[in-house]
Amino acid sequence: MTETRKAWSTARALAGVFVPATSPFDPVTGDLDVVALRANLRRVLAAPVQGVVIGGTTGEALLLTRAERRAAIGAAAELLGDGRLLIAGTGAESTRETIRLSGEAADAGADAVLVQPPAYYRKAMTGRLLARHYRAVADSSPLPVILYQAPLSCSTLELSTPLVAALSEHPRIIGIKDSRGKLPALGEHLAAVADGFRVLVGNGAMLYAALEMGAAGGILGVANLVPESAAGIYRCHRDGRHAEAGRIQERIGPLHNGIVVALGVPGVKAALDLLGATGGVPRPPLAPPYAPGVDRIRNLLVSAGVDTG
Repeated sequence: MTETRKAWSTARALAGVFVPATSPFDPVTGDLDVVALRANLRRVLAAPVQGVVIGGTTGEALLLTRAERRAAIGAAAELLGDGRLLIAGTGAESTRETIRLSGEAADAGADAVLVQPPAYYRKAMTGRLLARHYRAVADSSPLPVILYQAPLSCSTLELSTPLVAALSEHPRIIGIKDSRGKLPALGEHLAAVADGFRVLVGNGAMLYAALEMGAAGGILGVANLVPESAAGIYRCHRDGRHAEAGRIQERIGPLHNGIVVALGVPGVKAALDLLGATGGVPRPPLAPPYAPGVDRIRNLLVSAGVDTG
């Protein structure tokens, strides 16, 4: 199978709900806890999710070493069967490093790479330079590329619709994760991109609305907490059970807004601990939430009907 045919085969599978896994750390050494990572992945893969993302924002990718990224991707690759996708975050500030990380992700067993834009030299990042960067990555990466519009609260920049539309024509750039949480802007992307290019939402409170607009699915931090429910929105919508999909969305939307958005990675990890999975502390300089934050997380989970034991 040619590289282009492989890319389009991956694109066809890029539909449904994907879980951006957290990175558990050993409480004594602070190293990546691969055993706990595997346990967390088994938990979410018991739900009908379409795959996982390793090395995304929720996975504290920027705080991991290259060796830790490879170990995490390899651990996930051992657990995913046929038909499910393993996506690896490989965005870096240089084109060269992004290509290198993408090659390492391929060697470790990933199926596609998720690439946020280089943003440190933000004023220099014109549309022309970003287009050149992404095309160079796609031309050199052994894996198909998914653009990553990271949340604008992070240190990032906004990929314009004309840029996304132009990049969607590249045969090895197969989709975008849009985490801006702006439905009108998402709609602009959907209307402009090439046929077969997959648009995924990154906001767990907007999955149902995004699917109604034509999105292919979502990469959702909240799916770490309620993978069955998050996947249920997609499956109900796909099967025409729109009222049921809407009811699930109403129930888990507050978890996204109150935990994923309001408290970030530390909040997601604290929630995982409450659910009996392994969250643990984030890697410094991030810090766990204070006791009032944990109480708020517990109340949100209970209000959503989630069993915290």
